[in-house]
Amino acid sequence: MKTKILTGSIIASYALLGTPAFAEEVTLDPVVVSADFREQNLSRVSNSVTVIGEEDIYDKASQSFIEVLAATPNVNYSAGASKAKYIQIRGIGERSQYETPINPSVGLMIDGIDFSYAALGATLFDVNQVEVLKGPQGTTFGANGLAGVVSLQSNEPTKETEGHIEATVGNYNTKALGAAVGGTLIEDTLLGRFSIYKNTSDGYMKNSYLGRDDTQNIDELTAKGQLRWMASENHTIDLNAIHVNIDNGYDAFTLDNSWDSHSDQPGQDTQKTNAFALKSTYEFDKMKLISKLSHSTSDMTYSYDEDWSYLGEFASTPWPYMGFDEYNREQKLTDIDIRLVSDEDGRIFGGRTDWTIGAYAKKFEEALDRYRPTDYGAELNFDSNYESRNIALYTQLDTHIDDQLTLVTGLRVEDWKAEYSDSHDVIIDNDEEMVGGKIGLNYQYDNTTLLFANLSKGYKPGGVNPGSTLSMEDKTFATETLWNLETGVNSSHFDNTLKSRLNLFYGKRKDMQVELYDVDGHSFTDYLSNAAEGSYYGLESQLDFYPNDSLYLYSSVGLLKSEFDEYSPELEGRAPAQSPKYQYNIGLHYMFAEAWTFKTNVEGKGSYYFSNTHDQKSNSYALFNSSLEYINGNFTTTLWARNITDKEYAVRGFYWGNNPTPTPGYPDGYEPELYTQKGTPRTFGLTVSYDF
Repeated sequence: MKTKILTGSIIASYALLGTPAFAEEVTLDPVVVSADFREQNLSRVSNSVTVIGEEDIYDKASQSFIEVLAATPNVNYSAGASKAKYIQIRGIGERSQYETPINPSVGLMIDGIDFSYAALGATLFDVNQVEVLKGPQGTTFGANGLAGVVSLQSNEPTKETEGHIEATVGNYNTKALGAAVGGTLIEDTLLGRFSIYKNTSDGYMKNSYLGRDDTQNIDELTAKGQLRWMASENHTIDLNAIHVNIDNGYDAFTLDNSWDSHSDQPGQDTQKTNAFALKSTYEFDKMKLISKLSHSTSDMTYSYDEDWSYLGEFASTPWPYMGFDEYNREQKLTDIDIRLVSDEDGRIFGGRTDWTIGAYAKKFEEALDRYRPTDYGAELNFDSNYESRNIALYTQLDTHIDDQLTLVTGLRVEDWKAEYSDSHDVIIDNDEEMVGGKIGLNYQYDNTTLLFANLSKGYKPGGVNPGSTLSMEDKTFATETLWNLETGVNSSHFDNTLKSRLNLFYGKRKDMQVELYDVDGHSFTDYLSNAAEGSYYGLESQLDFYPNDSLYLYSSVGLLKSEFDEYSPELEGRAPAQSPKYQYNIGLHYMFAEAWTFKTNVEGKGSYYFSNTHDQKSNSYALFNSSLEYINGNFTTTLWARNITDKEYAVRGFYWGNNPTPTPGYPDGYEPELYTQKGTPRTFGLTVSYDF
């Protein structure tokens, strides 16, 4: 889609939404959600879903994907890395990974490929749409969808030849260049699209010891290719391939929580991924057979200077300390999904029930090599191997009781097997069966209002804690289950100039997996435990208002109350980590003088606990962003600024002793303190693009 068309989408949307008739739903609601079994217009989706469209993405290619994602209600993130790469939805999700092999609480799909274990590889160039499904996706995604699923969809091949070239420059020596082109390769038979994007920046940290300002740098390359083969009138084959090469630096923490690092051994945060997905869609009479195979390999390095200082800086203190930690991971993931999906003529039970039935299998392998040299001669190197295999059967029925009322039922049964071994002679196997599903009612009150309520169950398998300081009892944790009750309304008002989505939710967590860490001297051990029960409730609201043909106003608000119901006395009744009570994103687009568009928004969130191990909290904050866009023919120029007020805020926090300087009460040093990684400061730049 050309940029000039995207920029004009506000006017187009107003014109379409202002149509008084409701005969053509696709005209009224052009946004299509495809992460479920069936594509649906957004206004007809009976779950909590946020869609970030191309018009909101195309000028953010150089920005962190997860930071863009976090502008949606009740979606949070944490860093502790070169940039944010851990997602939480409604307070559920990982915050880091060290030795422990994880099964993600939030699934991440990119063009049908599972990137849940390698989220650093998600970038936004040539992306058409991002769908955020909140709440357990037990029927559709199983073990990777306890808290929700995020799905990225790139621009698809088109019959007409079209392309996009984009260049960005910004402060902190930010430079980015990308190109995408697509069209017909063989007439009536083969379509293709290819894109490549390179993004670099020195980052926001200064290392005064090394005299460098690029130890927290960004250096990312993403290449994508798509082929669509129309093998016959009723058979289509899609091939998606992705290559990601990320070579970022990691030097984010300091002893005084400043932007000035003294590290003599800055770390790395790298990822090299090669992946593909092959999808076949064969249309029979009354049904479709959809088969998908995907495979990915990833090599990742995550390392950091443990002491955040240089050799000799604290030589005069009683207990100086130097250390470095490096985690090298090799991952392989292969999955197969085969399903039959009925069409309208294939409905059963008197022609009232749409049906889906399918089978899924996945194999995931991870080899870890931890390298940890220290200045006191300790042998702390470690390696492990982890393999999981799961097979699932699933089905969903959408029964149209009458023209207005639909009953939705879904069921998924999953067999999970995992094997773990490490260099400490620990061998642990896990074999269990898990069941998820949902039941819901949708009521189409009229052409502008959909009411819905559903009850869903999700699950997340148990696993292994490798930490050498843990007892054998603490080396395993149990499967978590989540029951989620959701009710809401999708509606439009005032001749469709105002569109709204509002939902209320309540969730009950059983054997809630809790991420903790233990510090013993200079040894840091992260691990997962189980709380007996936890719960959350809240609401999510999204409004889109088109008061005239030049102004678009929007808002999204998330409220969340989450707590441990039954756990240790110090945590019982407290909110889990990464669970802010409120989040919001409010903004406008204003078009003037035909070729100009001004955009501005404010996004903010409340305070939240950094960890379940201590009571340190982030401060609440609000970030202001703006851009000014000018279109001249096929050229688009955008001047943008983010975090305009240069607000300081934290995206990760630890509480321990890492400073060897003696203090009252700590004559040998290492007084426990809060150490934080700062979020992105004020950034500004210029993006120029050309569409053809």
